[in-house]
Amino acid sequence: MTTEPLLAATPSGNLLELRPSGSWVAANVAMLERLTDAATPQLDTSDVVKLDMAEVRELDTLGAWMLEKMSRRAVSAGHRMEIVGVADHYAGLIEEVRQVNRHNPAPAPARNPFVVKVDQVGRSAVGATEDLTVFLQMLGSLFLAIFGVLRRPNSLRLTSLVYQLYKVGWQAIPIVVLITFLIGAIIAQQGIFHFRKFGADSYVVDMVGILVLRELGVLIVAIMVAGRSGSAYTAELGSMKMREEIDALSTMGLDPVEVLILPRIIALICALPILAFIGSLAALYGGGLVAWFYGGMGPAIFIARLHEAVSVTHFEVGIIKAPFMALVIGIVACSEGLRVKGSAESLGRQTTTSVVKSIFLVIVLDGLFAVFFASIGM
Repeated sequence: MTTEPLLAATPSGNLLELRPSGSWVAANVAMLERLTDAATPQLDTSDVVKLDMAEVRELDTLGAWMLEKMSRRAVSAGHRMEIVGVADHYAGLIEEVRQVNRHNPAPAPARNPFVVKVDQVGRSAVGATEDLTVFLQMLGSLFLAIFGVLRRPNSLRLTSLVYQLYKVGWQAIPIVVLITFLIGAIIAQQGIFHFRKFGADSYVVDMVGILVLRELGVLIVAIMVAGRSGSAYTAELGSMKMREEIDALSTMGLDPVEVLILPRIIALICALPILAFIGSLAALYGGGLVAWFYGGMGPAIFIARLHEAVSVTHFEVGIIKAPFMALVIGIVACSEGLRVKGSAESLGRQTTTSVVKSIFLVIVLDGLFAVFFASIGM
């Protein structure tokens, strides 16, 4: 039966005798803290402290730790501590508590900086290999799903495809138009400001037209889609993975790639060229307005110069890159979503990783296409 804990402190010269009694258990924690706090000042003024536990009726880990704290306080102050009267069935508990946090962990040995760098390079290489393996696995699964749809056209989730196309394409038009319009306007303004020094204002049209149609139009749109739609794909699939909805689809005999991933990637491949075309038009429009109001170049002159400077080849170069960028963004976003574990931290980490990888691969892909088209004369 639990009784009220007590702590009698009897000073005698340089000796302080502590006699705890009653139940020193977790149920009386508030009272135990008050008792030990009240006795603490006397521990600092006594050379010898004697702890007599003969009258302790009940003791658990918390009570033993409260007594051990007083013992350590006396020892840390340089005083001698004696513990007597410990019941046999509490001796093991007292000894276990006395060993808690007694030994500081040994410091980790200093590692050779060269070995550390080699280890980091090795881990990065292993991580890159794993990422490439996951990318290729997802690409293979996607082609198998496409092959299955070609054999059974009715298996294509048309409703899901249209819905994803609406989200990825139609809803993204306002922000794409706004950003590309501003990009075109900024390029034109900077071009006019610097070309005016050489009397070559008209070459601004060449710069804006070629940059927008060949490179910046599709690149800026792809980066925006990676940040907007790619992150959404990763978050959606990651949430499904956390709630075990993807496992449920597999249990039902449905292919998650065919049901969830294929409509998303097809919608992305269809939407990105359209968004790149709209974005290029918005950028050219922004450049034309700046050339008109800032450079004094009328719309008729701007359009005529644009016809001379820009050919269909430049437009083709930009549009050809769009589906491949969309494929890369979709595969990375979906594969990272499927790698989410069971925590919100994992979801946030994979979403961030998805956006970073997508943007990096889009820029790398754009550079490879630039070299390729230059080598074939386009």
